Amino acid sequence: MLIDRVSLRSEGPVLAAVALGGVIGACARYGVGLLRPLGPLAFPWSTLLVNVAGCAAMGVLMVLVTEVLTPHRLVRPFLGTGVLGGFTTFSTYAVDVHRLVTGGEPARGLAYLGGTLVTALAAVWAGSAVTRRLAVRR
Repeated sequence: MLIDRVSLRSEGPVLAAVALGGVIGACARYGVGLLRPLGPLAFPWSTLLVNVAGCAAMGVLMVLVTEVLTPHRLVRPFLGTGVLGGFTTFSTYAVDVHRLVTGGEPARGLAYLGGTLVTALAAVWAGSAVTRRLAVRR
């Protein structure tokens, strides 16, 4: 019981930061989806966009919080786990791949599967490389 109180006292603010950030990120992702509704066999551009943008932002964030700044302890859980975790959606990505493949578009589904992985990793690399380069100039 004592451990539960201590954990809640120390981890409660982190949990709240993640939850608040998750709400913000999920609402932003939902808003992007509303801008371009997905038809039955349409290419999931909005999912690709949020995942690549979120990965680029994660690259920027990780350089800033680990190499450039000494942020408050809640910044990383709020922005990384919360906002960016709520914004990106790799579960929807998996469902989109399945929808395309089982809907008679296997080539598009597989291209989306591989293309998302490559562009997401490239976005993390580019976000961190550009941020690191700009931070060094200061």
